[in-house]
Amino acid sequence: MDAQDLSIVDEAVDRLLAEHPPDDTDAVAFLRAQFDAGLAYVWFPVGFGGLGESIEAQAAVDERLAAAGAPPSGRVTNALAAGQGAASILAYGNDEQKQRYLRPLFTAELIGGQLYSEPGAGSDLASLSTRAERHGDEWLVNGLKVGSAGQEADVAMLLARTDPQASRHAGLTQFIMDMRAPGVEVRPVRQMTGRAAYSEVALTDVLIADADRLGEVNQGWSVSQHTLGLERSGPPRRRSRGDGAIATAVAVWQARLDQSSPAARVLRAELLRHWVDAEVVRLLQLRVAELRAAGRSGAEASLGKLAGSTTGRRLAEWAPALLGSGGSLLEDGYGSSGGLRAPCGAARSLAMACVASPGVAIAGGTDQIQRNIIGERILGLPPEPSVHRGPG
Repeated sequence: MDAQDLSIVDEAVDRLLAEHPPDDTDAVAFLRAQFDAGLAYVWFPVGFGGLGESIEAQAAVDERLAAAGAPPSGRVTNALAAGQGAASILAYGNDEQKQRYLRPLFTAELIGGQLYSEPGAGSDLASLSTRAERHGDEWLVNGLKVGSAGQEADVAMLLARTDPQASRHAGLTQFIMDMRAPGVEVRPVRQMTGRAAYSEVALTDVLIADADRLGEVNQGWSVSQHTLGLERSGPPRRRSRGDGAIATAVAVWQARLDQSSPAARVLRAELLRHWVDAEVVRLLQLRVAELRAAGRSGAEASLGKLAGSTTGRRLAEWAPALLGSGGSLLEDGYGSSGGLRAPCGAARSLAMACVASPGVAIAGGTDQIQRNIIGERILGLPPEPSVHRGPG
C-alpha cells in the first residue's frame, strides 16, 4: 500500500474511535459503526463494509481497534461465516443479498454456518447427494449434511445437487439457507474436546426461495471452491514471530521449575524445533497473504493450510511430554455447550489442543486433499487415480 492509501484508512480509524469510543459504546453499535465506516472489510467496495483499499490494510486496522478496546467482530467469533462466507457473498451474491447479510454477519447479530459435507461425501465433496428440486420460485431440499452449522446458527451456506443428470461438478448449486426453516433438524455431534462445534443436519422437504440462491444455477462448485480457498488461506492478519500456540508452549516451558536436567534439556531442544517450524509456517502464510492481496492466491493456499495443520498437530501431540502429569487435565468448561468458557491458563489450553489435534487435519479440507491439490496444481504431477475421472 502507498502512503495515501494508509492515510485514508488511518483517518477512518481515527474518526471511528473519536465518534464511537469503545469504552462508552455498546458492542453491537460500535461494530455497526465500524462496518458503516468501511473498516469491517477494507478491501470490499464502499457501501458494503469496505473502502476499496488493499486487503493488507485490514490487519493494521484490527490491531489499532483491538488496542483501543474495540469488541471482537464476527470475523473473530464466527470466522467461517463472517470471513469466508462474507467474501463469497460479495463475489457471487446480488445487491439485495449483500445488503441483507454482510452487516449482521460482521456484527455477529447473525450467526452463520456451512453445510457442504455429508456422511458419504466428505473429502470427495462432488459426490454429495443432497437434492434440491425447483418448484417455481422455490427449491425443495432433502438430504443429510454434516457441517459447522450448530444449534446457534441462524443461516448456513448449503451446497446441493440441482441437476442429477449433469457431471458431478456441474450439477451443484449453492444456497443461503434459514436454519430455522421447517424441516431442518440439527443434531449436535460431540467431539473429544467435549464441544459440539459440528452438527448432523437432516433436511426434509425444506423450502428455500430462489432469491436465496448464491450464484448461478449449477455453478455451486465454483462458489464452494472460492469459499474453501479463503478458508485455507485464513483471515487477513499479521502474525508476529512467536505468536499462537507456540507462545503457549514457550510459556509452559518458562514456568517449569526444572530447566537444567538432562530430560529438561531434551524438552528444550524439541521445543526449539517446534518454534522453528512455527516460524517457517508464519513466513509461508505471509507469502500466501501477499499473493491473496495481489489477487493471485489459488492453490498456494493449500501450502499454508497443510503446513499449519501438520506443524500444529505435531506441537499439540508433543504437548503432554512438556506438560507432564498436567497434560491429562482439561479445563472446567469441558463438555459445556459453548466449549471453552474462558482462557484457563497456558498448561490447560495446551492440553485441550492435544485432544483437539486430530480435527486440525480434517477442517477446511483434509491433509490428503491439500497434498493432491499441491501435487496437481502447483507441481504439475499426474492427477490422483479416480473412478470418477472423465467428463466430471
